Amino acid sequence: MDLAQPIYLTYFIPLIILAILLVILARRKAAMMNRLGAPELMARLSATVNHSGRRWRMALWFVALIFVIMALARPRWGSQVEYIERQGVEIMVALDVSESMLAEDLKPNRLERAKLEISELMDRLEGNEIGLVLFSGVAFVQFPLTSDFTTARMFLEAAQPGIISRFGTALAEAIRIAMTGFNEERATQKVIILLTDGEDHEGDVMAAAEEAAEQGMLIYTIGFGSPNGEPIPIYGGQDELIGYKKDRQGEVVLTKLDETTLQQIALTTNGRYYRAAADGREVGFLAGAISNLQTTELEGRFETHRVERFQWFVAVAIVALVIGELIPDRRRGRSSV
Repeated sequence: MDLAQPIYLTYFIPLIILAILLVILARRKAAMMNRLGAPELMARLSATVNHSGRRWRMALWFVALIFVIMALARPRWGSQVEYIERQGVEIMVALDVSESMLAEDLKPNRLERAKLEISELMDRLEGNEIGLVLFSGVAFVQFPLTSDFTTARMFLEAAQPGIISRFGTALAEAIRIAMTGFNEERATQKVIILLTDGEDHEGDVMAAAEEAAEQGMLIYTIGFGSPNGEPIPIYGGQDELIGYKKDRQGEVVLTKLDETTLQQIALTTNGRYYRAAADGREVGFLAGAISNLQTTELEGRFETHRVERFQWFVAVAIVALVIGELIPDRRRGRSSV
């Protein structure tokens, strides 16, 4: 036998102290009764008191407490084999890490907001598998499909514009790279989540979306930024704002959210488009849409578990309490003085 929660055994310490205190109090009470009058007289006056019954009731209460503590410690013995099946969908997240995602029309900036939303999405979609593609001028898989979200968050946190040396925003390549991240041997629903401001500088993004649709993949898009445009800040070595990105003519570059492209991508694959809001409500909508998709088995394995037997200890505690309450406090008959 072993215990799943042995820490609860420490409860025996106050229980032992309580037992010692009760014994001391009982002896003091007996001595006090002897001082009140002659022992024969006191015995006749308390003839109807069920002294032994009271002692048994107290003992049964302690038995009940002992078994309750043991039940809390969750004793286990024996083992059983259980088949564990994990159901879900496969999700490849494509995150835009181009310089335009540093614009601050969403706080603290578009990229950090997108990373926070991916992290929250992991919390809401636990049990599914998520992979991550980073892209700007090119795209690559940052981590493959995984259910280990703790490690995944470490890789997500490292996502910054400088991780890819080629500038630009290649939405088409991001979609195609994400398509390669799925397990083709599984019949599960495959979902691509595209987080970007939608500014596309390379490739035929609609052709890539059509390829995904032909393979039964859904693309959900989340647009970050403002359609009115926002400058791209440039920071110095100590995170001090030193200016804004300019073009060759010296004009400040404004990066605008291209909602039309993102809406068309989602529509082509029967997905949905969401615009990133200040309160992040789109994460809940997206998680709800994905949770309604048909799931299949992602992983199945046999596991051997120790069998918990706390129920027996709870049953003994209940029986002890019931018996204790059935013991009468008084004997039948009357005392005679």
